[in-house]
Amino acid sequence: MVIVLIITGAYLLGSIPTSVWLSNWFFGIDIRNHGSGNAGATNTIRILGYKAGLPVFIIDVLKGFGAVEMAYLSPLQPGTAWFINFQILLGLTVLIGHIFPLLAGFKGGKGAAALLGVVMTLTTGPALLTFGIFLLVLLLFKYVSFGSMIAGISYPLIVSFLYPSLSDSLKIASIIMALILIVTHRKNIDRLIKGQESKAYFLFKKKEKV
Repeated sequence: MVIVLIITGAYLLGSIPTSVWLSNWFFGIDIRNHGSGNAGATNTIRILGYKAGLPVFIIDVLKGFGAVEMAYLSPLQPGTAWFINFQILLGLTVLIGHIFPLLAGFKGGKGAAALLGVVMTLTTGPALLTFGIFLLVLLLFKYVSFGSMIAGISYPLIVSFLYPSLSDSLKIASIIMALILIVTHRKNIDRLIKGQESKAYFLFKKKEKV
């Protein structure tokens, strides 16, 4: 029963629609009706600027971190294979909650920020390298979506080849997480192929008007 409650809690934590609530409470809009229509930190920065987008990003990352840390509420022994596998399950659960939030009509974000919180907790070293790759791609190409996908693809490669001592379950989970990220960015992939994806120049200038 405790395990079930923790898993449910991880989903509900992920289901907190940070950008939707913040944009509604403080700006009187639903962020999903503006910009790209995505309920994530990037679109929040695009429309409302860093004063809104940065808190959204931080809270979404903390959602991923908090869900994985909830494993310590379970009767499982920390450091064991069962405990690590439970942490992975909670990480995937919070990600599902973020993408399909019960508290926002199952229309959430793409999961990148929450996923960062998850992988930072599970595998700090690989996560930092992956985030560095994201920043590099973003600076070179100015596409947040492209940077996120390249980082997502890089993560299981880093886990498998640079950190071979990590458990097989973590390696498998890294592949699953990368696939989820690719799936949630499928519309971006289509726009990238067609040359219709907008570059993230808004990250380097003042916000657009609502």
